[in-house]
Amino acid sequence: MFRSKLKTIILALTVTLMAISLISFPQESVDASIRGLNMWWEIVFPSLLPFFIVSEMLIGFGVVKFIGVLLEPLMRPLFRVPGVGGFAWAMGMASGYPAGAKLTARLRQEGQLTKIEAERLVSFTNCSNPLFIFGAVSVGFFHNAQLGIILAIAHYLGNFSVGLLMRFYGRKKEETQKEKKRKPSLRAAFSALHRTRINDNRPIGKLLGDAVMSSIKTLLMIGGFIILFSVLNKLLFHVGITGLLAKALEYILTALHLPIELSIPYISGIFEITLGSQMTSQVQQATFMQQAVITSFILAFSGFSVQAQVASILAQTDIDFKPFFIARIFHGFFAAFYAAILWKPVFERFYNTEQPSNAIPVGIFEEGSFIQRWYVFIVETGPIITICALAIYVLLLAKRLKNHS
Repeated sequence: MFRSKLKTIILALTVTLMAISLISFPQESVDASIRGLNMWWEIVFPSLLPFFIVSEMLIGFGVVKFIGVLLEPLMRPLFRVPGVGGFAWAMGMASGYPAGAKLTARLRQEGQLTKIEAERLVSFTNCSNPLFIFGAVSVGFFHNAQLGIILAIAHYLGNFSVGLLMRFYGRKKEETQKEKKRKPSLRAAFSALHRTRINDNRPIGKLLGDAVMSSIKTLLMIGGFIILFSVLNKLLFHVGITGLLAKALEYILTALHLPIELSIPYISGIFEITLGSQMTSQVQQATFMQQAVITSFILAFSGFSVQAQVASILAQTDIDFKPFFIARIFHGFFAAFYAAILWKPVFERFYNTEQPSNAIPVGIFEEGSFIQRWYVFIVETGPIITICALAIYVLLLAKRLKNHS
């Protein structure tokens, strides 16, 4: 009872202090809110919407079940999750956070995952997509396309390591039974696909409408969290809390032989990855390697903003958030470690200007390349795509409300 009352008092005080801060720093709050809004409707919404809609339709048509049967012999021994986890993992890497959580929650609602399996799966299916790593961070912030190779390798290797580590999670809670080794079977996969499509007897139009409605509803929630944490991050800086946390962090950075100037970017990145990565790239006292290690941790930890989005998605199911949060800490340290140990053998060796013959071709990631052009295209056309999608959402919602009335 005492703990519950204490929690109530802490939450009430936190919200009250935030309201006072908003009143005290109105211009800073508006600027941060606009920054978060621009990020959402220019990049996040148009880049995630197609993946969300297609994923919903693939689940409804049974294609995910088909993929799951084929990937079962791979995913089960490696990560102790069903084969459908391979689809969530691939889509999570391709589209970025929080797509992995969205798909895991959807698969759990479909009954294709147990609670323990879903908690394992969500811990390593949420990661940054290549477009953000190469387009926004490497080229946009650091103006160095080659850095994206190190960040991507460290990020996805760390992600894979978390998956291997989390396979041991919940083993005591699961029923101990010997699993039969299965070989990929096209016949069984097609049979599962057909059964799933028959069981989901929604017409194609209804299925598409549901996919659009569900996807846009999730993206609206994500947009709210992005704006909220953009403002919160700014307020914490002006109130002085970021400075206090940075002071405490300076001792750790000194022990690790890292410049203390990285403390404030690191704390900012703990809350919001984009701002943290941008601030890290501007620290001139740090070496390029030190900036890469800190940025790698920030990308892997994914920030409280993304974690709040995931927590909101998981709250719609019985999936516990705590394993996901612990996995983010492990992912951060794994990614930072891989970035540090791979720096000399990969970055300095292959991108040394004195040895151009050994350079790894990065033409698709360089400035003016396909990846960069695609990122610029998303930024330029993002608002138009967002407005059109929201208009469709309003029309579908109005139509459904009219049918129900």
